[in-house]
Amino acid sequence: MHLPAGVVDVTALIEVVRISALPVGQGAPYPGAVVAHWAGSEATDALASIESLPGSEQHRCGFSPGWGLRAYDDSLGLALFEAAFCFRCHEIRMHGPAVPPASATQFFDADAPQAQALLRLFRASAARG
Repeated sequence: MHLPAGVVDVTALIEVVRISALPVGQGAPYPGAVVAHWAGSEATDALASIESLPGSEQHRCGFSPGWGLRAYDDSLGLALFEAAFCFRCHEIRMHGPAVPPASATQFFDADAPQAQALLRLFRASAARG
């Protein structure tokens, strides 16, 4: 998966979101409960894990993401980007000021070990919250 250029180096905080619905409009945040905050090496490791996701072809499910994240720089202002993960259709949708249009929709192999490790990380974060 391709994250927006330069975001790994400037991300100071990640919010992990248990997505409850689709956004109300294009570019709006995905609604849901923030179940964890990752900072420092935890944030860096998570972004590296996401970048390691192998690509895949699209699977049809209608895009029903269960997990998402929002990445912030030190200012903790507007999110650099938000990513929503659908492990059924193998799709990731991203938006935010750091996201070029060509990267807004990507497909990943949700059955790959890296993806399953990321899913376990999401679930473990929610269980701790």
